[in-house]
This record gives sequence, C-alpha cells and structure tokens, in this order.
Amino acid sequence: MKEFLAYAESHAEDILATLSHMVDMESFTADKASTDALGGYIKGQLEGLGAQVRVVPQSEVGDHLVADIGEGNQQILLLCHMDTVWPTGTIQERPFRIEDGIGYGPGILDMKAGIAIALHALETLNAHNIAPQQRIRIIINSDEEVGSTTSRQLIEDEARKSVQVFCLEPGAGTEGALKTGRKGVGIFEVKVTGRAAHAGNEPEKGISAIEEMAHQVLRLHSLSDLSRGSTVNVGVIQGGAVRNQIAAFAEAKIDLRVTSMQEAERVEREILNSKAVLSGANVEVVGGLNRPPMERTESTAMLVNAVQQLADPLGISLTEAQVGGGSDAQFAAAVGTPVLDGLGGVGEGPHADHEYIVVAELPRRVALLASILAGK
Repeated sequence: MKEFLAYAESHAEDILATLSHMVDMESFTADKASTDALGGYIKGQLEGLGAQVRVVPQSEVGDHLVADIGEGNQQILLLCHMDTVWPTGTIQERPFRIEDGIGYGPGILDMKAGIAIALHALETLNAHNIAPQQRIRIIINSDEEVGSTTSRQLIEDEARKSVQVFCLEPGAGTEGALKTGRKGVGIFEVKVTGRAAHAGNEPEKGISAIEEMAHQVLRLHSLSDLSRGSTVNVGVIQGGAVRNQIAAFAEAKIDLRVTSMQEAERVEREILNSKAVLSGANVEVVGGLNRPPMERTESTAMLVNAVQQLADPLGISLTEAQVGGGSDAQFAAAVGTPVLDGLGGVGEGPHADHEYIVVAELPRRVALLASILAGK
C-alpha cells in the first residue's frame, strides 16, 4: 500500500535509529551475554508492538525469541537471526556510520536491517489500525551463523504449521533480489593417521599423514561439478608436529555446496566413503549436510508473483536470484512450506569489512513487508 510507504518514509529516521542501536549492541554468536542483551532489547520492542514473546533458553548461545501477533486461523512465519560473525569489540574498529546514503557497521546487513524492517513493518500496521489477516509468528534465533544447531528443530516445527514463510535475510546484490534458491551446505572433517619416523634417519619407517592428506584433497576437489552447481572445497588443513618428522596426523575441514538433494546425496556419499591411498594410513571422515538445498518450486513461483504484485505499486521492481550462501529459509523449505528469502536490507558485503546497506531502501522494505502481512 502506498500509505504504508508514505508512513515509513516519514519515519525513516526512526527506522534508522532502531537499526543503529542494534548495530551498536554487538551480538557475536559466541558471546552469549551480549547476544542476550540484544535479545532483551528486541523482546521489549516486540512487546511494545503488542506481541506475546516467549524466550527459549540456551546454555551456550543466546536465548532464542518466539513472538506471536494477530489471531488468524492460519500462520505466517517470519525468520530472523540476531547473531553476527563479528567478534565483540569490532564496533570500536568500525562504528556505525552513514556516508552518502550508505550505512556501515558490523552486522548491519546480515541481518540487523532485517530485524529493524520486521519491527517497523509491525509498527506501520499498528499505526494504520490494521490487524494481520493471519497469525504472525516470528522466530529470532541466535545461532544462525554457526548452523542453527539449537534452533533448527524449532524452525522446522513452526514451518510445518505455517502456510508461508518469509526470511528477512538481505536481498541479493544491490537490486535486493528475492532469494528463491539456495545451495545446500555440507560440513565435513577429514582426519588422517599415519606413523611418525625421523625424516632423515628412517623415513622409510614412517607413513606421512600429510602425503595421504594431499591425495585426499585432490580427490575431494575432483568431486566438484560446476555444471551441476556442486563445489567441494578443502578450506583448512593442519598436520604434523615438527619439520624433521614424518607427520603422524593431519586433519582438514571441508565445505560442500549443492543445488539439489539428489546431488547432495551423491557427493555426500563420495566424501564419507573416502579411503586411504597409502598402505598403513587411516582416513576417517565425519560430518554431513548441514542445510538442505532450497530449490525453486511452483509454489515458490506463485509466492514470488504475489509479492511482486504488492511491490509494483510501491515502485519496487523485484527480481529473483539463486545464491550459494545458506540461511534458515532452507530448513523451512525442506518441510514443504512455500518460502521467500531476501526480504531484508539491500546492500552488499555480508561477512565482509565493507558490509553496508542502502539507507533509502529501508522504508521501501518496511512498506513491502507490511503489505505482505496485511495481505494488501
């Protein structure tokens, strides 16, 4: 609705103030105390908007939040995460700032802008005395950046109860495209055991774990198939103890990206079935698919079309994109619920030092989400 856009634009400073405050409240995944402090702020904001908020306690990461607003017979699920990849103290090095209409700060795009958009979309509905046509359930978790290990079940359970799921991760690129496909993410560790020996006196009595690992790396990388959108990357290797010893141990960390479950099953099987090349060496692989691929479906296309019709009167030309990064939207899509991702901030550089948002896009995204929730 154009009225939503006019209202959001007239309250652009309020939206920016909310976002600035949340960026200043650092929330590195591993810093539970700081993340819980941010969670407390968000909880207060939601309750001020009339939401009922439940805290889901966690021991190692920040407590998750589940908020309800509206009383419809059907449920729409919004997904946000409050944790960031930036260690506590980063804000001192890169404080929140606005330059030439661009906002900078750790976590501003991924994804504190998304939380600000969700809060102000609800505030926009309140200001217009419009109640959502369906019950809105909002999950704001605190461990997305490390795989959502403690919140995955919660997300999947609520997605099964929902008719639609909208994820407030940033849009794709400077166009802010909707993310209608994401690659599945696999995480593996390879551990190689050899036999130590003196590198100069008795090299023949050793079995080099590093040499064996070299064979493994070459084989693992050969599993990549760019024509299918599959990549296997050995990103970290450690091994050996000293220069003049045949290495008895080596380990590596592997990242897998795939576009379909069929491809995920094929490559995962190949990785887990890794065998030693050198006689006497031992290879152990642990891990698996952390996030299933989010594949574009007919229901996705229908949801995209519906949201585009809401975006057009707001002057927003929404495109769509397939991306390689992971998000919680994948867990929701895997249970069969129609999902749209990328409704958050517009900018570039998530996880990068130059992370930024386009400030002028914030009111437009607020108005769009308010229109979606209002069903208008």
